[in-house]
Amino acid sequence: MEKNVEETSDVRVQVRERYGRIAAEFGVGASAAAASCCGPADSAASCCGPEQSDNVVQLSQIYEAGDVYQLPTEVTGLSLGCGDPITLAALQPGQTVLDLGAGGGIDCFLAAQRVGQTGRVIGVDMTPAMIEKARANKAKIGADNVEFRLGEIEHMPVADTSVDVIISNCVINLSPDKPQVFREAYRVLRPGGKLAVADMVTQGQLPDEIRDSLNAWIGCVAGAMDINDYVAAIRDAGFEDISYTPVYIDDEMIDEAAKQLGITEASVGEGESMRKRVFSAKVSARKPS
Repeated sequence: MEKNVEETSDVRVQVRERYGRIAAEFGVGASAAAASCCGPADSAASCCGPEQSDNVVQLSQIYEAGDVYQLPTEVTGLSLGCGDPITLAALQPGQTVLDLGAGGGIDCFLAAQRVGQTGRVIGVDMTPAMIEKARANKAKIGADNVEFRLGEIEHMPVADTSVDVIISNCVINLSPDKPQVFREAYRVLRPGGKLAVADMVTQGQLPDEIRDSLNAWIGCVAGAMDINDYVAAIRDAGFEDISYTPVYIDDEMIDEAAKQLGITEASVGEGESMRKRVFSAKVSARKPS
């Protein structure tokens, strides 16, 4: 269902305010991991992973690459993703990479290690406080081949056909206009370029009371798109070779997220399991050469 201009603006404002608050509060008495892409800001748990107070456990559930542990806590503590787009992207030295919704920069810095000094990484985020954190992290790490730009992923501040690979980690689900995100991704990719994202999706449409809850939008549950529609939006943007792999969330995490949002099995659908209806997906596609 298309959202009107006012609803779209409301979603963007609420998401920007929430992630700005996470960035501002990070390091002030607690880890920013008190919230993630899934779950209210005052929650200790997330449907994207285990309790983030144990950041090492949380990262091990998401990232395959061990070099994530070499990054400072200023970076890893702001990890709010639901998957590992870096491994999925299979990055090569010299490539130009674009990260949609870069946050504190964790995936940008991991990508930078893989593309090397001959490569380049651009992180885009619409939250000024997150951009500020990411740039501070860049200075701390000395990642000269990374830059961060303020902007919306529906209107990317990136030139046409200028990047080789686009990555994103549990961010596109927050967009109120996902088809536009994929059209923009197609625009900025070079011919033969790759899209590699981890994102929250659903199997089938969620009921109205969940989908229409703005709080659920911010928690990336109602904002999650049906996987078939998600793939269709990527295809409609012009991509080919589209594939996805479901990554089902632990029952405990799903139960916690459902409790936070007041969701019951009955509200999801008779005989349905939340675990099978809401999940993370590794999605890849390619722009024709």
